Amino acid sequence: MAQGKLSGKTIAVLATDGFEQVELDKPVAALREAGAEVHIVSPKSGEIQGFNHHDKGDKTPVDRKLSDVQAQSYDGLVLPGGVINPDQLRVEDDAIDFIRAFVRAEKPIAAICHGPWTLIDAAGVDGRRMTSWPSLKTDLRNAGAQWVDEEVVVDQGLVTSRKPDDLPAFCAKMIEEFAEGRHGAARSQAAEAGIQPQA
Repeated sequence: MAQGKLSGKTIAVLATDGFEQVELDKPVAALREAGAEVHIVSPKSGEIQGFNHHDKGDKTPVDRKLSDVQAQSYDGLVLPGGVINPDQLRVEDDAIDFIRAFVRAEKPIAAICHGPWTLIDAAGVDGRRMTSWPSLKTDLRNAGAQWVDEEVVVDQGLVTSRKPDDLPAFCAKMIEEFAEGRHGAARSQAAEAGIQPQA
């Protein structure tokens, strides 16, 4: 990945206890390698507990407590998976409000595995083409998403993948979308110029 591609960008990674270790560690490493400033944001301060599937993994330091940050301070959002992590975030009003602010601002969001679960509560999936861990398929479809079984799916700044094996493709597309920035602005500029958006 090109070093410096994300220089000057600040990215939030929203997670809590029960995140899938590799789905936080690898995107964070890729973002930092590309020059981004990355903050691990969580409803709790201190450390959060990672998991390697069903087994406890490492603890990760929290950089910013959710109550102390605002979505407008960030250029993009990463939502790692793990079953417990998004399940806990879904019942945190502040977490859903934080995610919803990215959705409404049309800022790029990258969500992997069970991570897209929280996007349902944040009204971020209706009409979007996306993927996830297979067990979320019905939930996402019921919320209006067009769910597909693909390694990585990009829909106007929303990047989604199914599982840890998809991380290389997920990280590459995530960096592309974060480098492009807000997609609403791009669409508006294209419309003014009379350019039709690509499918």
